[in-house]
Amino acid sequence: MIRAIFVGVTHHEEIAMSERESKKITRRRFLKTSAVVVAAGAQGEAKASATDKPKHKFFDVNETGDPGGAAPIVRPWKRVPLDPRYSGAWVVAGDLDGDGAVEIVSARNVDKNDIHYTSAVVAQRLDGSVLWRWGNPKIGRRKLHHDVACQIYDWDGDGNNEVILCTDGFLVELDGATGKERRRLPLPKDATDCLVFANLSGNSRATDVLVKDRYTQIWAFNYDWKQLWTAKLPGGYRTAHQPRPIDIDGDGRDEIMAGFAMLNPDGTTRWVFKSRKVDLARGHLDCCRVLRAGKRPADFRLVLTCCGANNIALVDGTGKVVWEVSGHHFESINIGKICRNVPGLQIAVDIDHRPRGEGPLWVLDENGRHLGQIMTNSSRIHPLIDWTGEGTESILLDQARGLFDGQGKRIATFGRQPPDTPGIYMVGDMTGDGVPDVLARSASAVYIYKNEKGKRPAKAAPLGTEVNFTLY
Repeated sequence: MIRAIFVGVTHHEEIAMSERESKKITRRRFLKTSAVVVAAGAQGEAKASATDKPKHKFFDVNETGDPGGAAPIVRPWKRVPLDPRYSGAWVVAGDLDGDGAVEIVSARNVDKNDIHYTSAVVAQRLDGSVLWRWGNPKIGRRKLHHDVACQIYDWDGDGNNEVILCTDGFLVELDGATGKERRRLPLPKDATDCLVFANLSGNSRATDVLVKDRYTQIWAFNYDWKQLWTAKLPGGYRTAHQPRPIDIDGDGRDEIMAGFAMLNPDGTTRWVFKSRKVDLARGHLDCCRVLRAGKRPADFRLVLTCCGANNIALVDGTGKVVWEVSGHHFESINIGKICRNVPGLQIAVDIDHRPRGEGPLWVLDENGRHLGQIMTNSSRIHPLIDWTGEGTESILLDQARGLFDGQGKRIATFGRQPPDTPGIYMVGDMTGDGVPDVLARSASAVYIYKNEKGKRPAKAAPLGTEVNFTLY
């Protein structure tokens, strides 16, 4: 997901470097040709020659230059200068003190041989004033090439948010309003890569937490910090960047997409994804998103991207393959109604590990067919947002600093204050009206762009960034 934020290194290059170091995978030859598409079930089977270029049905545009044209410039609603000592490249937002307005939480991280932990955090109001600081600002870094274990969540269910993070050897629960430590809980060695809240116990809400090391093992704990289970190399493969909780069978408890394996709430293996096209041992699961939910597991449709194995696949909730597209390093997935006249929902997916200037964003339909491509300098981050109020979602590309409609047309360009270059774009209600807005971070500030025309969804957008926020 994105960043022209760091001095001399873009976000996607930083992420790529981390993955190359941890897996000792050098940049593999990128096939500039069409992938093989396998469609099963009702769609039958379609195969494209490996020498054919992908044929995009609606659009194929280039956005590698400076933004231009007639698209309106969106000026920031707020610019929040970040505390120079404690702030980091990881940013989440939420109401910490109960006043109905979002606060910004920014975190630094330590990286030792691709083992990460949170080292310093600062919480700030939208006027830039500091609510509180925590940690040691003398260690750690502001660069970002992975998720940082720092989230905002009302863990105890009392109506007030906490800030929960993983530091060296411990999970720390901070009072959202004051930053004071409420609990410091011991963690297994190196289980500080990220943290995820899930409902494994069948409670009315997610009170359990998942932690993990970089690519090997996941642990599950309940709120009272009893270990529920652990899974090492789930299904025989590396873990995902962030485990994905999904209640596949409707019993009120989450199953966990832990990597290429779907785990039951008790940590046992439910099924393992088996690709028809690639060797999954070459990498790990980058991203899993729900394309369609259902009453039965077989009714679900999950989209998976396979790092290192160069693959994107659609599977049902039993792990059965519906289709696959192989041959490219697909990373992050966003799903929504992008193309008005195309049935169903669409899939926005980036192709990473590319030279600068060759970062495609693809739009696929539910059958894996190419609908369009936007070529950018890097397409790692691409959230979707209804910016026009017309009921379709536009694609937000940070390196292009713009919003693009379902025909690949730029409909807005986000302004900046030179030399600041915002990156890591996120979507959530930042103004308190229930309508999703845009938040972006630069090296020294957070920018908030108010959504002036978007309609309030039937279910109002949560205040701030999503729970279990991830760059994947």
